[in-house]
Amino acid sequence: MLTKASPSSVSPAQEPTRFKVLGAISFSHFLNDMIQSLILAIYPLLKGEFSLSFAQIGLITLTYQLTASVLQPFIGMYTDRRPQPRALSIGMGFTLIGLLLLSVAPNFLTVIAAAALVGSGSSVFHPESSRVARLASGGQHGLAQSIFQVGGNVGTAVGPLLAAWVIIPYGRTSVAWFSVAALVAMFVLWRIGDWYRRQHALSVRKLAAHGPAAALTPVTRKAAWAVLILVALVFSKYFYLTSLSSYYTFYLISKFQLSIRSAQLQLFGFLFAIALGTLIGGPVGDRIGRKRVIWVSILGVAPFTIMLPYVNLAWTTVLVFVIGLTIASAFSAIIVFAQELLPGRVGTVSGLFFGLAFGIGGVGAAILGKIADARGIEYVYSVCSFLPLIGLLTAFLPDLRGRPTALRASAA
Repeated sequence: MLTKASPSSVSPAQEPTRFKVLGAISFSHFLNDMIQSLILAIYPLLKGEFSLSFAQIGLITLTYQLTASVLQPFIGMYTDRRPQPRALSIGMGFTLIGLLLLSVAPNFLTVIAAAALVGSGSSVFHPESSRVARLASGGQHGLAQSIFQVGGNVGTAVGPLLAAWVIIPYGRTSVAWFSVAALVAMFVLWRIGDWYRRQHALSVRKLAAHGPAAALTPVTRKAAWAVLILVALVFSKYFYLTSLSSYYTFYLISKFQLSIRSAQLQLFGFLFAIALGTLIGGPVGDRIGRKRVIWVSILGVAPFTIMLPYVNLAWTTVLVFVIGLTIASAFSAIIVFAQELLPGRVGTVSGLFFGLAFGIGGVGAAILGKIADARGIEYVYSVCSFLPLIGLLTAFLPDLRGRPTALRASAA
């Protein structure tokens, strides 16, 4: 355990951008989310093998997402004061155990337990890895957050391909083969932990030089309201994305009679678009302002989501790619925006918003599964198509471009 100080309290802007560290943490995020996405990708296989309803499919997602969400803010708050470099490898160990359990699960309850373990691993991984990305940013916070997140998005996109090429032909026991990826990630994260520990020691010395002024500043009322608006925007984004990531293959199979493999390839296209949008959103936010990126990303996608339930397969493919590309660009901007609103609380912010993303996704999957059982999967997409209109709340966000410290210093 490290000394009671936050390395994020000292700005890394005077340091160069550590692209090797960013690449390593992004690669680890790739492996982490690739493994996790296998759960989503093999839903059709699980549904057939265990005779599951859509509600039970939603319960798997709910279990995974809630274990990944509930713990994250608390872990983030704790590590803001007591950073834990080795937690990165430990979190991946939980994911490894869940992966092996999923490969041999004899019944639905065991699948639920495996999903809970994978979710717990994610709850440990994200707050500390996001802190590493900010430490390595050299002041380019949006770029660093995008590089970190795009690894996870690419991993999520690759998962369905691996499921189509490996797990579907060879069966659920082949999931265990991916334990090699978890072991590689644990090794890389151990090395990152060594760098993180050295950076923390340097940050402690800088904190001592700054004295009491380096302490956490109180959260103002204005900042708190802005964070609540960001929470609402994350809700609209991830509730809608859940309808695609959890049920898109079923939608394609139901409406267009695609095979499972063809539907998974379509899912890969959507997830690849999310990865591309994530990579674009961060650096664009650094240049033009994060509020503008949020405007375009969430509200700008509404016309496409409203059109989606009424088009043919070719246009569905195009629209889903555009939706994924556009809506994904917001998350890096939202994370860094919140970090600027709450300085020195990188772990808390990352845990809160990654936790919200997982939690909203889990609750959304359960609710949408119930709706799909009652009204059909196509009805789900008609209902969810209006969610991006919540993006109108962006108008109430403060403009932090060029004056990120002004709001933080304002009176409550």
